[in-house]
Amino acid sequence: MFFQKKYTSKQKSIVFAFLLCVAAIFYYSWLPNPRLETETYLPLWLRNWSNTYFNLRTAIPFIPLGYLLSAWTSVSSSLFSVKWRFPLWINNTLIATIIICLAEGGQFFIKNRSPDCLDLVFGILGSTCGTIIHYCIKKFNQIIFH
Repeated sequence: MFFQKKYTSKQKSIVFAFLLCVAAIFYYSWLPNPRLETETYLPLWLRNWSNTYFNLRTAIPFIPLGYLLSAWTSVSSSLFSVKWRFPLWINNTLIATIIICLAEGGQFFIKNRSPDCLDLVFGILGSTCGTIIHYCIKKFNQIIFH
């Protein structure tokens, strides 16, 4: 059996937050206007910042995505009965790469949007930063509490 049948509430909450993060990435990647001017619920300073730093804003939602991927593999390593061939951070990077490729690929079908290769790089860098943040917090907690 590959997966355990019962999941803990911690695992469920990580999956829920992950799905919200992926939904937000797809939503903002597939807006007809890339300048976020129509998103009036966002604070003006955030809209201005995101309109100035187009590629850097791609990395921001991938930081929590990388963190959540790392947290998921950390809390659910006992779920898998098969040993992974690659280190888990490579699997997390591949998952983030698939998500960013889908988000960028969807822009081919949206008027006024076009995919950008730098968005791929910034998405992967953001995910890697999130993984590093999770690792640092995990090590810090081990030092303090154990």
